Amino acid sequence: MSDAVVDKTRPQPVAGAGRGSAKTRTAKKSRNLIFLFLGLAAIAAAIAAWFVLRKPALPAGFAAGNGRLEATQIYISSKYPGRVAEVLVNEGDTVEPGQVVARMDVSALQAQLREAEAQIRSARDARNAARAQVAVKEADYNYASRQDARSRELVPRGAVSQQEAEIDHAASLSARAQLAGAQASEVQSGSQIEAAQATADRLRAEIADSVLRSPIRARVERRLAEPGEVLGSGGRVFTVNDLSDVYMYVYLPERVTGKVPLGSEARIVMDAAPQYPIRAYVSYVSPMAQFTPKTVETAEERHNLTFRVKLQIDKSRLRQFEPLVKTGLPGMGYVRWDTSKDWPANLQPKPVPQNLWQPTGASSGAQSSGSQSSGAQ
Repeated sequence: MSDAVVDKTRPQPVAGAGRGSAKTRTAKKSRNLIFLFLGLAAIAAAIAAWFVLRKPALPAGFAAGNGRLEATQIYISSKYPGRVAEVLVNEGDTVEPGQVVARMDVSALQAQLREAEAQIRSARDARNAARAQVAVKEADYNYASRQDARSRELVPRGAVSQQEAEIDHAASLSARAQLAGAQASEVQSGSQIEAAQATADRLRAEIADSVLRSPIRARVERRLAEPGEVLGSGGRVFTVNDLSDVYMYVYLPERVTGKVPLGSEARIVMDAAPQYPIRAYVSYVSPMAQFTPKTVETAEERHNLTFRVKLQIDKSRLRQFEPLVKTGLPGMGYVRWDTSKDWPANLQPKPVPQNLWQPTGASSGAQSSGSQSSGAQ
């Protein structure tokens, strides 16, 4: 039996190595298939979401732009410097015209008013005394003037000397001067009364102005002061939004803006209620282009010009959507520049259900009856 020669330099096969490699390749293929299926599922979901969520394309004759709801802001401020005594409403409350929203401390003004009223009473007493004095001086003057007249008649007869007649005449002149002085004192007392009354009226006006009232129907946007704070003249207490002046700015390209006349019909669609388009109209078109050079414009740049267009909501319809009026709320604005085209079905106004929104703020109970009425917009 011959011995076999073994080459030790050649690598020997390892038991089970082929099976391990096959398992590894199988696991890799499984992972790849899983990733492939997940990728296909994600693509299918994205396509389905695009078909479901995509917005229908606008027909010819319409233009659209995104924007945010805006309202005219008004500051309710203190006319005179002072300390805030009361703040009666909170952010989000709806206030009516003339409603008291805050009060300033008027203790110092009330003390000054009492002083002015005391001056009025004192001046009236002085005038009454002056009037009495005028009556006395008038009686003295009448007696002195009659005595002077009698003395001048008796001088030719020798019953009264010339000297006595001159004394009577001087007494008459003195009485007339005293009467004029008393009458001047009466006039001065009347002027003092008028001055004190003017001071009292000014103080009453300042006290009335210290009661801060809402000039319009509005919603409180921000509460800027608290009781106890000291404000200067013109210090702001509230920022309120005018609920009768609500609009949206959109930016349209120059090829469309030139065709949009003022008063064109428009729609505002809020992201919060996309199924209820709000009828609006174009109330303003900016004369200046946006996002372009100020002085130099090439032919290519003119194609990129955009103009700011204001879409105003009609006041008669605004009350129905009042609970949705919140500054900064995003949405879309649509403008019809070709009046021969009909609005798409998704932009046709629809009746608004009564329970769509609930009013906010302390005045919601009084507001709900007026702001949730239904009707076509």
